[in-house]
Amino acid sequence: MKIAVFFGTGYEEIEALAVVDVLRRAKAEVVMVGVSGPTVVSSRKVSINMDTTIEAFDAEDVNMLVLPGGVPGVDHLYASEKLRELVKAFKKEGKWLGAICAAPSLLGRWGVLEGEKATCYPGYEKELKGCEVVSSRTVVSHKIITGIGAGASLEFALTIVEELMGKEKAQEIKMGMLIG
Repeated sequence: MKIAVFFGTGYEEIEALAVVDVLRRAKAEVVMVGVSGPTVVSSRKVSINMDTTIEAFDAEDVNMLVLPGGVPGVDHLYASEKLRELVKAFKKEGKWLGAICAAPSLLGRWGVLEGEKATCYPGYEKELKGCEVVSSRTVVSHKIITGIGAGASLEFALTIVEELMGKEKAQEIKMGMLIG
């Protein structure tokens, strides 16, 4: 299982790194992709070295793309034409997409939420074009997983594990992390 998580300058640390951490605990191959370069600085000035950059990224054997929120992180993600095209291609090919906090608004603006259900950080609902907005912490709709915000980061990450790797694997990770 190979999952790419995209980082733009100003990303939300918890949303991005909780996903990376939980997925690596589940033994998924996780690739951290810098949309803003090889080292990306978070909204709270935490610098993280990426595994690759968007320019060098090859999505050929990737099963899922994940977009964390954070402002202005989502603005940098939105500005990436390559990311936009990747997201659209994944939707067309029936591959998994994930977005949390403000990032589901990108999926809406890029036209991949048509006929889906999704959640997002309060205030971004109008950007979820063509979908049914659900007021839940996480939502799974076909092959799109969305999360409401930082407080739901672990739940969002565990939902990804459950959907892509099975309920048993998600439960194993929960137990190891002492999560209810």
